[in-house]
Amino acid sequence: MSAPNADDPSGAPAKTAGPRRRRLPRDTLSRQVILEAAERVAARDGLDAFTFQSLAKEVNAHPTSLYRHFRDKDQLVLELIDDLRARSYGGRLEATDSWREDLRTLAHYVHEHLMRYPQFAVQMAARTTRRPTEFANVEFALDALLRAGLDEEDAAMYLRVFGNVVRSLASMEAGMLVLDPETRDGDTLAWQLEYRRLPAERYPRIAAMSGGLRDIGDPRVFDTAVDLFLDAIEARAAQVREARAAKEGAAPEGE
Repeated sequence: MSAPNADDPSGAPAKTAGPRRRRLPRDTLSRQVILEAAERVAARDGLDAFTFQSLAKEVNAHPTSLYRHFRDKDQLVLELIDDLRARSYGGRLEATDSWREDLRTLAHYVHEHLMRYPQFAVQMAARTTRRPTEFANVEFALDALLRAGLDEEDAAMYLRVFGNVVRSLASMEAGMLVLDPETRDGDTLAWQLEYRRLPAERYPRIAAMSGGLRDIGDPRVFDTAVDLFLDAIEARAAQVREARAAKEGAAPEGE
């Protein structure tokens, strides 16, 4: 029981302060500690709700102390995205003698990475971090595209298409994981049940093919999309080779 307050004539018990959380010593608040805490906050609240105030509370520090390591929230978010990529597959990309397998491997690494962080996969997929892991990914992909036989202009364009396709499909799948179970199951079952019940006289194509329709999360969808893209690269590379051969064959003698 609290002791009477000698300064209060009423004799009311003295108020005692609640337990105070001790803040981290300044030298223990490193960039890596902040990034690991940022991952926890983002996984729990999402990047949209992510603030320096919520992060400071997570590490038990004053918000201003975070500015010693990161200029603003956007810099921290980009560092976090690149750090998570590095932890997921950094250093695992090694070129082989097959450009197709190299690009397929990269696609699956990106897919697995975004599925690992569904709460903010869409935000990660949309950002350009301009940081080491992203630079390494771009260099790896461009090298594979050039080895496929594309010229530099086509390789630059196909790099962007490849990145957009892979990240869009993967983040869409990841988005399904954050839906509440009832909604997610309803969307998935719709392709197995509701589409099969549609009247054939009104939707003849759907009725004829309903057994083969795939839901968004079917892993064969991603694999098929990657293979289609790789086939498109191969076809374009063949066109480039034919154009080069025709140009060389049409060149005047002596050149």
